[in-house]
Amino acid sequence: MKQKLIVFMVAMAMLSTPLLAQTTPASGLTKIGYTNVDYVISKLPESKVMQNQLEVTKAQLDKAIGETYKEAQEKYEAYQKNGAQMTDVIRADKEKELQNLQTRIQEMQTNAQQSLQTKQQQLLEPILTKVNNAIQEVGKESGFLYILNMDAGANTTPIILYAGSEENNATPLIFKKLGIDPDKVEAAAPATKPAAATPAPATKPAATTPAATPKKK
Repeated sequence: MKQKLIVFMVAMAMLSTPLLAQTTPASGLTKIGYTNVDYVISKLPESKVMQNQLEVTKAQLDKAIGETYKEAQEKYEAYQKNGAQMTDVIRADKEKELQNLQTRIQEMQTNAQQSLQTKQQQLLEPILTKVNNAIQEVGKESGFLYILNMDAGANTTPIILYAGSEENNATPLIFKKLGIDPDKVEAAAPATKPAAATPAPATKPAATTPAATPKKK
């Protein structure tokens, strides 16, 4: 699966708000730090594990949907080929069967989407907790009054628009607290929405394509 799978906006409400530290610099000046939670999470080994698990789940869901679609397509083609020789009762029965299969495919796609979203949230929760704990500890130890998140979430304006220096960039400290060397870890690609099961082409409604030749009574 090539599409991006990691979903961070689900919990941005927890991490995008300023994180209040308990200490204030001795100088009395407000020390405000910043980081990019999305980037930090993408560097965690757990993010790669989560992505792999989601890919496996999605592949299983896609396979089930594909098999059902194949069944529907084969029955539709048989209906198209033999519909002229069917009685009214048999034809109506076949059309109802095809319509039920089409409905089933649509329901499977919806359920697959919901299943993937739920799994993402479950896998992401402990990762978010881990990063949040690290940010809280860095804030207290380094005397930050606030640590702001540079990324405000998908399709939004970042909170930090300008930083005159890297002095208050808390990201290196957070990585150190997490025991991560970001230069040695390939970042997992973040996503802005839950991964969706690959949709199968809709089966053509049988009722709208009756055979053109005369029917048997």
